[in-house]
Amino acid sequence: MSERDWRSEVSQPEYGMTVQRGVMITSRDGTRLACDVYLPDRPGRYPALLSYSHYGKDLQRVTDQRAPLSPLIGNGGLEAGDSEYFVSRGYAHVIADARGSGDSEGEYCYQGPKEQQDGYDIIEWMAAQAWCDGQCGMLGMSYFAVMQYMVAARQPPHLKAIVPYEALTDRYRQSVYHGGLLNEGFWHQWWGHVSVDGMQPLSFERLPAEEIKRRVAALMDSPEVQRSPYLHIQLKYPRKNPLLFDWMLEPFDGPFYWERSPYRMFDKIKIPTFLVTRWTSWAVHLAGAFEAYEGIDAPKKLLVMETPSRLGPLRPWTDHHDLILRWYDHWLKGKDTGFMDEPPIELLIKGSDAYRFEKEWPLARTQWTQFFLAPEGALSATAPAGAGQAVFRNEPNLPPGQLPPAVSFQSSPFGSDTEVTGPVAFYFSATLDQPDATWIATLRDVAPDGTSRVLTKGWLRACQRALDPELSTHYRPRQLHTGQETLLPGQSYTYAMEIREVSNLFRAGHRLVLDVRGQDSTAEDPIWVHTCNALPTEHTLQFGAAFESYLLLPIIPKGDFA
Repeated sequence: MSERDWRSEVSQPEYGMTVQRGVMITSRDGTRLACDVYLPDRPGRYPALLSYSHYGKDLQRVTDQRAPLSPLIGNGGLEAGDSEYFVSRGYAHVIADARGSGDSEGEYCYQGPKEQQDGYDIIEWMAAQAWCDGQCGMLGMSYFAVMQYMVAARQPPHLKAIVPYEALTDRYRQSVYHGGLLNEGFWHQWWGHVSVDGMQPLSFERLPAEEIKRRVAALMDSPEVQRSPYLHIQLKYPRKNPLLFDWMLEPFDGPFYWERSPYRMFDKIKIPTFLVTRWTSWAVHLAGAFEAYEGIDAPKKLLVMETPSRLGPLRPWTDHHDLILRWYDHWLKGKDTGFMDEPPIELLIKGSDAYRFEKEWPLARTQWTQFFLAPEGALSATAPAGAGQAVFRNEPNLPPGQLPPAVSFQSSPFGSDTEVTGPVAFYFSATLDQPDATWIATLRDVAPDGTSRVLTKGWLRACQRALDPELSTHYRPRQLHTGQETLLPGQSYTYAMEIREVSNLFRAGHRLVLDVRGQDSTAEDPIWVHTCNALPTEHTLQFGAAFESYLLLPIIPKGDFA
């Protein structure tokens, strides 16, 4: 951090707080949207922050009792931010229910065009109120943060800056289908925790009834649904979990996901943007922060940090409010907080637990280094001379909590501290004994005593391996995900897998380990569990000779890190 004592220069707590509950805002199509308005207790005109989601405004009250994210108690949606913190420092805070959720009227449309348009209308309503000085921003993490991108892309005149904190940007690749694998575990629990009282699946308005019937019938015959009563029930009773029904009917990327993907709107976001994410958010928000930093052409900052829990901030969310205040004091109050004088990127380097400023991403001094798969489970800096293979047979019907079969490759112990910071790619050749399979790759830092830390992950459905030739780079392969190919059992195919970004200092004596599996397990992650290949499948990884299988790692030269 800067040596400047900016915390003494930003707005200080000097106001009490009053609350106006159940205020109704009329959108342009006549739908009434409910919000609560939190104001400083003195008359005046203040900059205003909007928190906007479908989680329910009534639940967003910050208390002294904060807890880890828990699917059991459903506290994941407590993400609007601490009203008292910002109001006491001279901001108004509006927490609004999306149409069709909470106390708002209308039909819920899951971040669709109408919800985005409503955000524009709420911002402009705020700016016109007697308590607002016309300077508006937005507040909140995850769902709230994704909406910040999409409202900003609508360009409401009075929205001056945003802070997407933990915000995905690609609804297909970063949320619903990781590498083509349905993110089933998350959608199992998520729908039960939202403030939506019934919803018709979005597919009912997009697709003819006969096409829905055809797709449902085809899915019912699939091996994945045949072995899963849960998925069968979702298809048979579409209103039970309407969004999961929609996702299953839309297995490929396209317009349905594009209209809910902020990366498609980056060219329309013209206001200052402060991006925040954590390294352990590889399954949802991590990639989005880097994608937004690359894609948004406006004043911007990026902070990549970590939280004590791998599942993210404690709830209710109050993390980094001091930095968000510093940001909004600069852009909404015109205070010189020194924020924009610092380098644009700040990274936590895991393993050293130190923060460092950077000027670009990927880092210009990166040494892209191949670590080759080699015999006896080795990861080697030199390609093996002869051909070899590593085999595992995936069994989908494992007892709950048991780790699936895997093959692992490990480097030699690092002779000195070695930093890996940047995107990672996994290139490999393989054969299968089935016409499709699912691949999951995990990178770990293993200490000399055997203790291990998961660093990042990647996923890929074999039949969706086709790359996007325009958007893929050597360090970030990107699949098209617009269809699937027929794979011949026994034939060798090449794959290029994106592995989520990482920053880790491997201390001398530590090893880098790559685990390759066909499915994941709640024993390793209780939420991000995917619909994987439902058939027992033999996976054969090939390396050496004609098979160039390797990790592409972003090594930072020694002497360039703390």
